[in-house]
Amino acid sequence: MIGSLRGRIAVKAPPQLLLEVGGVGYELEAPMSTFYGLPGVGEEVRLLTHLVVREDAQVLYGFATAAERQLFRNLLKVSGVGPKIALGILSGTTVEGFAACVSSNDTAALTRIPGVGRKTAERLVIEMRDRLSGDELAAVPGFIPESAAGGAEGEAFAALVALGYKPAEASRLIKAAGTSNASDAAATTEDLIRRALQGALR
Repeated sequence: MIGSLRGRIAVKAPPQLLLEVGGVGYELEAPMSTFYGLPGVGEEVRLLTHLVVREDAQVLYGFATAAERQLFRNLLKVSGVGPKIALGILSGTTVEGFAACVSSNDTAALTRIPGVGRKTAERLVIEMRDRLSGDELAAVPGFIPESAAGGAEGEAFAALVALGYKPAEASRLIKAAGTSNASDAAATTEDLIRRALQGALR
């Protein structure tokens, strides 16, 4: 199994990216928690990976930290949670924020993530409590913090739709995120998505 990749970023199109390693281009999907810390196109990066094999495809997922990958793997063990929902959870909150929701039985916050209904949120709280480490459960609740940028609205919209948001909801979130930081002229796609996701969790 491919455990990690080190290479040059060729394409960034959240939640997908193309990483060139030794002349081979690897297509990966990554949560926004990983995208926020990625360098620019053409720069080198190392990502931890997890391969999901389906009947119709093999999908490689990339993560910036071991904690993100471990949470992703643990989420896949929960009944009714597949890679898309797991990716959405890691895009909508940090590892620490998710652990805080679990420890405080905050199913309402979890249901604001696309694909997570009430029953799934309840299963997450029950089943994930035993799988999270003590350090994670001791974390102070904190969703993805605000950033000071905005823009790249078309790419941000496409990313939100790819993460499971309905087009109308994605448009509302992008508009709200841009309005709240209208003074930021040089915005990145990742920053705008970050604010939109934060707004969705309020």
